[in-house]
Amino acid sequence: MKFQVAVCGPRDCTEANRQAARRIGELLAEAGATVLCGGGSGVMAAVAAGARSRDGLVVGIRPNNSREGSSPDLSVTIVTNLGEARNAVIVWSADAVIVVGGSWGTLSELALAKRRGDVPVISLDGWQLLDASSRPVPGIEIAASAEDAVRQALATQLPPPTDG
Repeated sequence: MKFQVAVCGPRDCTEANRQAARRIGELLAEAGATVLCGGGSGVMAAVAAGARSRDGLVVGIRPNNSREGSSPDLSVTIVTNLGEARNAVIVWSADAVIVVGGSWGTLSELALAKRRGDVPVISLDGWQLLDASSRPVPGIEIAASAEDAVRQALATQLPPPTDG
């Protein structure tokens, strides 16, 4: 089964976030991973475009009751009619979660992924949470670049079985 990486981020993102997301999509596709995303604009469209540019598989999990507003670079569009609850579908389907940038919806994806407890969560230019004493909350890995984010996500991948 292919390793599945969710890439989460805001539809209203910075140009730097857009470029990083596109590069993440390229690298994940080159590594043979399936990309999961919300399937819309911004970070979602950029990661989809990056993955598709390298012949990758991109699955968009849409919040509404139609494909309207979906990125044209999706390989598969899943229409959920779940609204923001679709964020749970995205992160529960992933073997690793990369968060690029930040918005309230992105924060919900990060929180749901951490609530799972068994999936790595990597943040690039996005959310960093502090506890009541202003110390970083453990469990969110900070990436320095798109390459670093993908390296961290793929490091948790199990090696393929060997014949023998």
